[in-house]
Amino acid sequence: MLELQKLCFEDLTVGMSEELVKHVSSSDVVGFAEVSGDRNPIHLSEHFAARTPFKTRIAHGLYTASLISAVLGTRLPGPGAIYLSQTLNFKAPVRIGDDVKVTVTVEELMERGNRARLSCICSVDGTVVLEGEALVKVPSKDEDRSGL
Repeated sequence: MLELQKLCFEDLTVGMSEELVKHVSSSDVVGFAEVSGDRNPIHLSEHFAARTPFKTRIAHGLYTASLISAVLGTRLPGPGAIYLSQTLNFKAPVRIGDDVKVTVTVEELMERGNRARLSCICSVDGTVVLEGEALVKVPSKDEDRSGL
């Protein structure tokens, strides 16, 4: 689990980056299916998945995307950040047992509204499996009353 790091808008600079590596377990995928309600058998049934082009179970695309949220909410920018939008481009499957590396990088800072545009890349063994951009509102030091 990522340790909390709270950054205010004034702490951010273009090029700042944070990473997370998450091992995808069967229990993660089953748990995500329960929480999300997405019980597509490609995620849950090895027998079903064996007959697909992937030949094995794969993680939900939004499970992988949720790892981006973990970085935004805990490290960059961290607690207090508010998601405004997210684009997602799914490039390749994530399989049970994969280690997903999530990299979030500050691409642009917009003083009006304290917004940050962040690139978000998820990869497995150097292959990009998901890429996109997030737009977040970041508290300023004047607005921060979180006590973190």
